Amino acid sequence: MEFLQNLVNSINGLVWGPPMLVLILGTGLFLMVMLKFMPLVRIGTGFALIWRGRAKGDEGTGEISPFQALMTSLAATVGTGNIAGVATAIFLGGPGALFWMWCTALVGMATKYCEVVLAVHYREKDDRGEHVGGPMYAIKNGLHKRWLWLGGAFAIFGGLAGFGIGNMVQVNSMALALQATFSVPLWLTGLVSMVFVGLVILGGIKRIGKVAAALVPFMCVAYIIAGIVVLVVNASEIPAAFDLIFTHAFSPIAATGGFAGAAVIAAIRFGVARGIFSNEAGLGTAGIAQAAGTTQSSVRSGLIGMMGTFIDTLIICTITGLAIISSGVWTSGESGAALSAAAFEQAMPGIGGALLTIALVVFAFTTILGWSYFGEKCWEFMVGTKAIWPFRIVWVLAVPFGAIAQLDFAWLLADTLNGLMAIPNLISLLLLSPVVVKLTKEYFARKHAA
Repeated sequence: MEFLQNLVNSINGLVWGPPMLVLILGTGLFLMVMLKFMPLVRIGTGFALIWRGRAKGDEGTGEISPFQALMTSLAATVGTGNIAGVATAIFLGGPGALFWMWCTALVGMATKYCEVVLAVHYREKDDRGEHVGGPMYAIKNGLHKRWLWLGGAFAIFGGLAGFGIGNMVQVNSMALALQATFSVPLWLTGLVSMVFVGLVILGGIKRIGKVAAALVPFMCVAYIIAGIVVLVVNASEIPAAFDLIFTHAFSPIAATGGFAGAAVIAAIRFGVARGIFSNEAGLGTAGIAQAAGTTQSSVRSGLIGMMGTFIDTLIICTITGLAIISSGVWTSGESGAALSAAAFEQAMPGIGGALLTIALVVFAFTTILGWSYFGEKCWEFMVGTKAIWPFRIVWVLAVPFGAIAQLDFAWLLADTLNGLMAIPNLISLLLLSPVVVKLTKEYFARKHAA
């Protein structure tokens, strides 16, 4: 077992090491330049399309509305990464890590736009008549047959990673947070979570979409409001917080208080890695959800889909990071969710920690729902629709196990598989980027001509 742990640890170091981070950032920057910075220019258009996409209507074909597709995608990405992931990045890389998270998100908007455009453009119908798409279908239908193994590799990595990163790790975070804050037994959290997860995912994408559309906007707005309260309480420290962020993005930071100090490379590495963990730009998951949305245009879906990265990192993660830095608790020696909780508790004594725990629970629960759909589609790609019901049952049964298990190795393995998902996806994005550029030009030409 020790040999296996060391092996996976070594692979993880490669997967999330500098070459991969450069590849992810480099691909995003390349795509952004290819698109002539359109994703940044069209942020307002993206928000407008989200608002108009709330109703399924009769525009195009699909199982859920574009808004529900985005909320399903956000359900999977807005999770423990926004609370524990941001805190871990700051704990390991210092305040400068937040700057590199922003950079990851800005170029990640182009990556996610391209992922969704390709997923919708190359989507197909399964034998139940439902639309399916994602990197594996973009590879299958967009590239030569000799690349089909690459789609299979993505599906294997995604189908296995989901059980860790999107299921057991999430419920484990929920259970530990509820035990620490409200003394709820681990097994009880696991059992209740299993029931609620089962009630939702056994109904398929339509029920997941409805629940996500109801829960995700509420939880995001509620968390943002709570975060703004923390920032208002610490308003006088916000200018100094920005100074720390920009200064230490490019210069080392010395040890202070409980903070061990960090080199610039640590700020870059942990900022980029936790940014990707949070918004999943480059992993290809957003396209799987958007492929089920009603649409007549893959570009329109892409414009909606890319906003997930903006909302996830540039809004929610920024609020968490600023709350931690402006409150001064980043030097306390705490890490993960405990560091975020300390920031909220410092601003709202007696209730801050409890509010953050509730936010973490809701975030983690919706991540389990969103990732269940991603994992299901990966297994469907490999085995066919006969895999759907066995997958859903195994997914539900894994939930209580995650609540009570020691997940150090499961976390390491899932994190490694999660990173490996990026390799097939990034290769397909680079090879198919001319298709995205062509579709984008045609879409806006039609818009200008109309």
